[in-house]
Amino acid sequence: MIEARHLSKHYGEIAAVRDVSFQVGRGEVVGFLGPNGAGKTTTMRMLTGFLPPSDGTALIAEHDIFGDPIAARRAVGYLPETLPLYPEMSVRTYLEFVARIKDVPRGGLRSSVERAMERCGLEHMARRVIGALSRGFRQRVGLAQAIVHDPAVLILDEPTVGLDPLQVREIRKLIRDLASPQAGQTQHTVILSTHILPEVEAICRRVILMSRGRKVVDAPLEELVRGGRTLDEIFVRETARDDVEAEAS
Repeated sequence: MIEARHLSKHYGEIAAVRDVSFQVGRGEVVGFLGPNGAGKTTTMRMLTGFLPPSDGTALIAEHDIFGDPIAARRAVGYLPETLPLYPEMSVRTYLEFVARIKDVPRGGLRSSVERAMERCGLEHMARRVIGALSRGFRQRVGLAQAIVHDPAVLILDEPTVGLDPLQVREIRKLIRDLASPQAGQTQHTVILSTHILPEVEAICRRVILMSRGRKVVDAPLEELVRGGRTLDEIFVRETARDDVEAEAS
């Protein structure tokens, strides 16, 4: 569902992302990790079409982000770290607004909004003003806007940041349900960027680790933690090794 091909992004002489390639299959939930400045958000913005790559390309649900950009964007639901919400709108009005922006057909708009609210546990909040919601429910609204057009791919940037433990648990369950839905519901492929390593262990089956703009790890979580190793140990070891190699070169 996602194929990154030698993606790079340069800002003058600074390489934010350097020759990154990977594939993510249907229904996978992949943890996208790395320290601050590693290139995670830049890579995700390139995949969503918000940021053009300097080199390389990507396919989203078989649509090239350069050759067929509109279809590629329609296949993606994006939850940025800063939620794109309008606090003065009600939940339903906001989701209807987003659905129209994302070209949901008029005849199916109401059912698309109802489905998104149901999957995100927002039915009883439909008439509530977004600005009056708790942080956890605002995060649910953010997820609902990402899935309202029923995309094949979800790209989530820090989806549980700032939530309390109960809210974190609820959002993690929701993400798992989106990747492993009930009969008749869309199965979404998910890339999840986070600084919270236990979150990756709780949700993801595969890990991609970025450091200094490069991909340094791409492996199943089960393989990485085999033998009693922890994800924290792997994170520290691999990023430290990359720092040493960068200084040596």
